[in-house]
Amino acid sequence: MNGTHRPVIVVGSGPTGLLLAGDLAAAGVPVTLVEKRSPEISNLSRAFGLHARSLEQLDARGLAEPLEAIGRRIDRLRFFGLRLDFGALPSRFNHVLMLPQYEVEKVLRGRAAEAGVEFRYETEVTGVRQDRDGVTVDVRGPGGVPGELRAGYVVGADGVRSAVRHAVGLPFPGRAVIRSVVIADVRFADESYAELVGDSVPGAFVVIVPFGDGYHRVVGWHREHNVPDSEPVGLAEVKELVRLVTGRDFGMHDPRWLSRFHSEERQVPAYRVGRVLLAGDAAHVHSPAGGQGMNTGLQDAANLSWKLAAVLHGRAPDTLLDSYQSERHPVGRSVLRSSGGMIRLAMASRPWERALRSAAVTALDHAGPVQRRVAGLISGLGYRYAAPRGAHPLTGRRAPDVALAGGGRLYEALRGGRFVLITPDGGGHGDGPGDGRADRLVSRHWASGRRTALLVRPDGYVAWAAEDADGAAVAAALAARVC
Repeated sequence: MNGTHRPVIVVGSGPTGLLLAGDLAAAGVPVTLVEKRSPEISNLSRAFGLHARSLEQLDARGLAEPLEAIGRRIDRLRFFGLRLDFGALPSRFNHVLMLPQYEVEKVLRGRAAEAGVEFRYETEVTGVRQDRDGVTVDVRGPGGVPGELRAGYVVGADGVRSAVRHAVGLPFPGRAVIRSVVIADVRFADESYAELVGDSVPGAFVVIVPFGDGYHRVVGWHREHNVPDSEPVGLAEVKELVRLVTGRDFGMHDPRWLSRFHSEERQVPAYRVGRVLLAGDAAHVHSPAGGQGMNTGLQDAANLSWKLAAVLHGRAPDTLLDSYQSERHPVGRSVLRSSGGMIRLAMASRPWERALRSAAVTALDHAGPVQRRVAGLISGLGYRYAAPRGAHPLTGRRAPDVALAGGGRLYEALRGGRFVLITPDGGGHGDGPGDGRADRLVSRHWASGRRTALLVRPDGYVAWAAEDADGAAVAAALAARVC
């Protein structure tokens, strides 16, 4: 089972791999997606929602609206006494969109297939060998038939047990944080219940997530019921745990999924080893608190895809890929810390721990800037990438979805994987999508009201900025080099 040489092989057809492969194919890069599972999309998945930054990235691909149509918007979160108002986020997606991971995968798979991604299902990676010119991937295909595939670059988006990560010998340091966590998708007697909430009592906690399809996700843990992941879960156990924590069981019925898992905190030291890169859970895994796992992986893919396309089209040197590590590894580390802090907050059991948690929550409830900071981290809007010394303060920041003087919105202009050059002089033109050129569009500075030239990357971050009209000429020259 040998295949022809492809510029990129993506391993893993979860949300991260699907977004990455779809981006590359849409940019004109032939890509093969390898997946050891069968083509059927399972309706059993732990991820349960999309945050604002992920929705912005999906909007830049024309995918946010179809997902918004089937999910449930939640603009407030109550998590063990801490209340966060996502409605105050500086984004048109000022909410969490609650929907199961498999709904996201359906939309991303459809886009990838339409863009021309070659899918190879029931194909398992057994080895990875790279040389100066490319990467050879050893595989075992349907029926156990061995073979090999060849590519210029390989991206492992194949989850926490990543075969790609193992094949290149990268360690995955970390540890299990919590064991025997119960997860269930059930219907409630009152299907209109729509609050995203986390509650606890000493030694136990429950998180309830309302989906938009009539089901609710229930995640719970009891310190005294520490059993192996393989131990079956019954609806009676879930009801008992929810009653213990909340005082009622919500009339739960018709479970479509009952399972048990443990949560780990791990991160690879390097997201890139030569021509092999890692993304999503293959690079970092953390507690489900805050629902940041799928979102962080999607944002990994959005960061990496335009860089790979630029390198393969000859518009940027291979060293551009090093910035994937320098930009995304710190974000992954931050997510480990924030989600880990939340899960430890939930697990507080001793009297002094709960008293400390109560004091911290009370302080946060009265500290607006801190609340906004926490909401920014969970939503993904609060991250920025490091800029070179002496760069304009906007460099590396996320660009909000400003209205453009020529019509439309910034994130609409980003569709097609293009750079967008925003100039302050009223001149300029827009080139067609996918041709590798920057659009020259006009807008007032979105932060200070000053007229500023901005060069916005395909992933929506500011690559370069300058004040006054003279900055437009410099930005245009820069755009000509990088686009």
